[in-house]
Amino acid sequence: QLQLVESGGGLVQPGGSLRLSCAASGSTLDYYEIGWFRQAPGKEREGVSCISSSGVVTNYADSVKGRFTISRDNDKKMVYLQMNSLKPEDTALYYCAAGFLTIQAMCADYEYDHWGQGTQVTVSS
Repeated sequence: QLQLVESGGGLVQPGGSLRLSCAASGSTLDYYEIGWFRQAPGKEREGVSCISSSGVVTNYADSVKGRFTISRDNDKKMVYLQMNSLKPEDTALYYCAAGFLTIQAMCADYEYDHWGQGTQVTVSS
């Protein structure tokens, strides 16, 4: 069974950067769409960025466009989220997720079946 483990979260000042990693095990990633989602206390879960199985197609939430970059390495079974110019509004628990999708890189959480445990990102002075 596919398992996902996130890492790389932490406390960072506004304007700083973090790189989140998602390590997969138990299955190849070749046929999975991958998404990064986040949830802040009292807020609904939000799709941050998603990437197609090949890595060719990517999507970003408007709130992170130009600041975040998603990437993947199927051979290493790794997915990354580079986060630059971080804002306090980015504070949330970040999850990576995998699923079989008919539309490439669609960031709808109900389309994803496998989820990591989450890594906390806190942006504060």
